[in-house]
Amino acid sequence: MTLKKAKSFPMKYFLIIPAFLLALARPLLAQEVQILSDFEDGTFVNFLDGESGAWDSDPEDDSAGCEAEIVDLAGPEDSTRALKLTYDVDSVSTEPVPVQNGFWTKLRNFDARNYDHLEFYVKGDAQAGFTTKFRVELKKFKDSERVEKLRGGFVVENITQEWQKVSIPLNKMTGILNFTDPAVWKDPSVGRVDLDEFVVVFEGRRVDRKSGALYLDNIRFVRTGEPGPSAVDFPPRKKGDKTPVKLEGLDYAKFLAGRLQGFPKATVVKKKFPAEDREFLREVARDTWRFFDEVVDRENQLPLDTIQLGEKEPLGGEVFVGDYTNVTNIGLYLMTLVAAYDLEFISKEEAVRRALATLQTVDKLEYHQASGFPYNYYDTTTAERTSYFVSFVDSGWLAAGMYVVKNAFPEELGEISGRLLGRWNFSFFYDAVDQQMVHGYYEHLSVYSDYHYGTFYTEPRAVSAIAIGRDEVPVEHWYRIQRTFPEDYTWQEQEPRNRIKKKTMGIEHYGGYYEWSGLRYIPSWGGSLFEALMPALILKEREAAPESLGLNNRMHVQGHIRFALEELKYPVWGMSPSSDPDGGYSEFGAKPLGCKGYKAGVVTPHVSFLALEYAPEQAVANLRKMIELYDIYGEYGFFDAVRPETGRVAYKYLCLDQAMSLIAVCNYLKDGSIRRRFHADPIAAKIDPLLSEEKFFDTEEAAA
Repeated sequence: MTLKKAKSFPMKYFLIIPAFLLALARPLLAQEVQILSDFEDGTFVNFLDGESGAWDSDPEDDSAGCEAEIVDLAGPEDSTRALKLTYDVDSVSTEPVPVQNGFWTKLRNFDARNYDHLEFYVKGDAQAGFTTKFRVELKKFKDSERVEKLRGGFVVENITQEWQKVSIPLNKMTGILNFTDPAVWKDPSVGRVDLDEFVVVFEGRRVDRKSGALYLDNIRFVRTGEPGPSAVDFPPRKKGDKTPVKLEGLDYAKFLAGRLQGFPKATVVKKKFPAEDREFLREVARDTWRFFDEVVDRENQLPLDTIQLGEKEPLGGEVFVGDYTNVTNIGLYLMTLVAAYDLEFISKEEAVRRALATLQTVDKLEYHQASGFPYNYYDTTTAERTSYFVSFVDSGWLAAGMYVVKNAFPEELGEISGRLLGRWNFSFFYDAVDQQMVHGYYEHLSVYSDYHYGTFYTEPRAVSAIAIGRDEVPVEHWYRIQRTFPEDYTWQEQEPRNRIKKKTMGIEHYGGYYEWSGLRYIPSWGGSLFEALMPALILKEREAAPESLGLNNRMHVQGHIRFALEELKYPVWGMSPSSDPDGGYSEFGAKPLGCKGYKAGVVTPHVSFLALEYAPEQAVANLRKMIELYDIYGEYGFFDAVRPETGRVAYKYLCLDQAMSLIAVCNYLKDGSIRRRFHADPIAAKIDPLLSEEKFFDTEEAAA
């Protein structure tokens, strides 16, 4: 039967139907359909009154493109017309970017919450030839500012010359979810509100035939009543309650604290610090080490992600003890054990004992079977996985920690570390189409994340270096991560300067830079020093990359100082993702330093520690100033964050931020000892040229 060109029947009209009739009608209601286009009227205006047409990533490239036309063609469901897309991605262009083109149709802020599948019919043109795979996308704006777009995608495969129906669960289009929105975690269908566009994408590196033609028909949203799992689902727990009697609130926090090696006796600590800067840092490092000495589950030897102390007494008020960890925390914890040994806080025997116990737990964790990689989160008390997501960057930081302990204690930990590292191949996360690494993989959805780590000057570059060093992804990947984005990406903070094509290690790529306050630099994503300097904990950027990453690191430190002290008039500096003293966790940064800069407002001490090797006097002075102005110091060193405008402190310790602080101090006081351990591994042979060969500013000198 031919589908009617009508909008979905409004649900409000069903309210007058008696309940017994509703029960009978439910199977029919579950098949409710919203047609976007069936092309029967011969126009490119869809049933939402949205315009449609072909698109091309490079309209000036005459050797490639896409043409859209409506043709007379007997089709499915008594259709007499269909959309014909004649595509060509066989470009003669030498641009180091993938050739793309396709078709779009505007959805005009359509609310698809009532639907759970996207459907259409497709077939290839036998005479012209055709690709058997292409990508479809849904796009929407991230928030009310309508600047940054979210993009959910799905790769359609196994196309033939016969009509076949494609039915895509909307839950598999994870990219349309704004995971920073709490409402999404309660109801993922919220992500289907305000849809802006449906897009067909032909990509030069994906298609298996560079030119040809496809037919599409009856594009529609459908409610089947079977949405399937979603990206915000959690695995079922297998081990039941942790206590015979269910505990909550303060009682539960006390139970969890009892499983640790120790817990603070007081919240805020007042103490007199050494006047000499290196001794001051050593004192702070010793206190920071106490977090890793104590906030580790005794049975499983896994570090906890977060603890929050009560303002008046640690185990009171708003106390929270997080019984979970992620794999980045585990990798950094392994590094802190080496740092504690280097700083002479613990013996070699103690460092080895603890690292071995943690590695033995890691060895027993439930892994993603197809790839061998760990899941992103685990319960510290039961060692159960608490996530379906397999994360590229977090798996990489776990690997980095294993490399450090493997090379620090080769006789004792070499075998187990090497065996665990041998389980993995980072090509699992490599998208050969974009030549970038995806964020990760949703096991229960059997789909990769819709997003890539596409900005070069961010923390995943360290893991990209590991993947290249292991010879699991090509060197070209390093140069496909964007130094700057094209000028027509109008959402970025400023238009990049001198974005010209360059060649490094024989590979073409684009350069460019930003300028602000007399500084010239490659931007990070959000303008935070976490993105900028976390990789320098293990990579010899300062030593081996004086004309690229080392120089850029120095520029970002100076930019952070100027932005906070001079522009915002704060008494202290250092903004990065951290706890928010007003509640929760959020992203903060120096906005001019990011291509999509984070907001200001909260200062976190871990920034000063990361900056030590680039501005030691300013970093130490900043830490001392925080102690002078705020109640920001406790038994485990600096609390996580302060809001300078109010003086309010987040009485939290985060494993990630504590670890970055301790490792950074160790590198500063011990001549880069953690970096030296990492670079002692054979994988460094391929990493070192990545650092040394590139020159961000060529023969031009960056402003000091």
